[in-house]
Amino acid sequence: MTRSLAALLLAGALATAQATPAPDFTLRTLEGPAMRLAEQRGQVVLVNFWASWCAPCKLEMPHLNRLADKYRDTGVVLLAVNVDDDPKKAEAEARKLGIRFPVLLDTAKAASKAYQLQAMPTTVLVDRDGRMRHVHLGYRPGFEQTYDEQLRALVKE
Repeated sequence: MTRSLAALLLAGALATAQATPAPDFTLRTLEGPAMRLAEQRGQVVLVNFWASWCAPCKLEMPHLNRLADKYRDTGVVLLAVNVDDDPKKAEAEARKLGIRFPVLLDTAKAASKAYQLQAMPTTVLVDRDGRMRHVHLGYRPGFEQTYDEQLRALVKE
């Protein structure tokens, strides 16, 4: 983990990173096969770390579903990285929330540690070159408009 990434996450607010490589991870999906972040190179990726016990995560997820639908054909990938210890809780909550994009299971907390999570949810926008460009800690109504603007800009690059 780079110092700039740690400082970015510890800032406690919306932050922008211009050239910090996104830490790679490989996690199993709810459907079974594993997904690797590095395999998404060439696409813009929104990685959302969430948990079944996180109320703001539940408020944010319908907005993320809409973004997934909106950007489905534009080279944008959304990944929901669940940090619950029990995959059954993650699966049940994902079904309740109707998540329409891949749900990855971080039960061992490998990705969570790599990103030094300080808040739930945490949303990271990664550009086509695998660099972290935006990190959002927590969720407040209106963040989804910011995600939309940032995704649109990254798609245009």
